[in-house]
Amino acid sequence: MSALQAHDDYALHQPTASVGGGRAFDPEVRDMASYVHNYKIDSDVAFETSRYVFLDTIGCGLAALQFKHCTAQLGPIVAGTIVPNGTRVPGTPYVLDPINGAFNIGAMIRWLDYNDCWLAAEWGHPSDNLGGILAVADWISRTNRAGGQVGNGTILTIKDVLEAMIKAHEIQGCLALENSFNKVGLDHVLLVKVATAAVVSKMMGMSERQTADAITQAFVDGQSLRTYRHAPNAMSRKSWAAGDACQKAVNLVFKVQRGEHGLPTVLSAPTWGFYDVLFKGRKFAFQRPYGSYVMENILFKVSYPAEFHSQTAIEAARRIYSELAKRGKTAEDIQEITCRTHEACIRIIDKQHKPLDNFADRDH
Repeated sequence: MSALQAHDDYALHQPTASVGGGRAFDPEVRDMASYVHNYKIDSDVAFETSRYVFLDTIGCGLAALQFKHCTAQLGPIVAGTIVPNGTRVPGTPYVLDPINGAFNIGAMIRWLDYNDCWLAAEWGHPSDNLGGILAVADWISRTNRAGGQVGNGTILTIKDVLEAMIKAHEIQGCLALENSFNKVGLDHVLLVKVATAAVVSKMMGMSERQTADAITQAFVDGQSLRTYRHAPNAMSRKSWAAGDACQKAVNLVFKVQRGEHGLPTVLSAPTWGFYDVLFKGRKFAFQRPYGSYVMENILFKVSYPAEFHSQTAIEAARRIYSELAKRGKTAEDIQEITCRTHEACIRIIDKQHKPLDNFADRDH
């Protein structure tokens, strides 16, 4: 059998097929791939909410362009590079390849810590996935309008983008409901990489089997440590970590599209799999099947561009400031502050009374 024939035969397999000595894909991977390819989103609430999430997320990205630390990270790797029919980065003159475009849009979205939020055993911001989704959707549509045949020549619509967002939210959010990645030191952008890889592969016209391959590649990829979000190392990497995850996800999808295979037991393989190496031997737990629950129940940061658990503390501080001003007093007149809060809040943003070193330290 030629290499080309072998590749064609491989592409015909479904995620339930046995590969490499009779091994099937981990059921967690199969479920994600099947959901992306076969589940029909019919929730009006989910689509309506996804529209608000889309607008809110783009707004967060555009607001971030006011800050030089953000714009310094944007643009092509080599100055002046313009990709024909490439991804346009909103609010900028950049036209990039979809991999770098995913980083740019993802970094903008997350920079101010103001886009949506999901609180569960793991925390996160599912709209981070729009970095990869929008970058790939724009590139596909512009390329195909110019005569290309990406994803079978499809011209994607905003509804396609919204559906991809709903499914990415669902994958990230359902994985987060019962599984704490932060308690093993891993950052939640791991879930962005997995969810983006899953939905982007479908957008690019790849098979259910290839989507499973891409998901496994996202799981085996090196995962980010959370230390850049916590004292004493809180710093600006947390602002572009989601962009980095989107970039890696899209890159891995392209590799699978070009023939790279997956790792069927990437999660469960004894000794070398994700569970044994990074999750203390535990398997993922699931509270509910994939649907549209996460998008329907997503949280927006309405008041302040800061970590979600701190929102009420900021509100209280502003009210106290006003009360002190009415009495002709300042913070110097406060003898003591007692703060009662959630365990998660202490884990994420407790600075242990140390000085706040940088903007990333202050908003987190």
